[in-house]
Amino acid sequence: MDNINCIKRKIEKIIEKSSVPEDPVHSRNTLEWLLKLEPNADVALQIAALGHDIERAVVQRKVKRQSYKNYDDFKYGHSLNSAKILSELMEGCNISRELINDVTSLVSNHETGGDKRSDILKNADSISFFHVNLPYYFERNSFEETKKRYLWGYRKLPVNLKMIVAEFNYDNKKLESLINVKCLFKN
Repeated sequence: MDNINCIKRKIEKIIEKSSVPEDPVHSRNTLEWLLKLEPNADVALQIAALGHDIERAVVQRKVKRQSYKNYDDFKYGHSLNSAKILSELMEGCNISRELINDVTSLVSNHETGGDKRSDILKNADSISFFHVNLPYYFERNSFEETKKRYLWGYRKLPVNLKMIVAEFNYDNKKLESLINVKCLFKN
């Protein structure tokens, strides 16, 4: 168990230094949503939830959106980069190769899902984006860019989880108006 605590501490320490202000809260919130969606989530899923966006906190290795032809490719590059960084950190904590491979597979697929466990991580991450990240995202981006990102993430969710997101409220009136926009895209 010391190896597991080692990696959790390393993830937390790195993410606490992220230049993206919501990253520390998003990391913990993704884990919270993961455990709501899957109360018996295994340790690989829990580590993946905490570290799925770690590359954003490693400035010298962070992927740049403008380096990709479209948003999906950028998010895939982000996923692979986070998986690689986590793999290196887990090796430093003497985590078993089996667990490293499991976590890196989950993180590599956290934007798209594709199997039951990856889908749970994708959904927890997506809900946390709406729960925690969206107001920060809106502060840094235009309404139209925020709307695109909102709809991109919203469309990935199954209907039952869209209902959860529909209940979130935001202090900013313009941002709150996105709720009305997204309700048009429930399917």
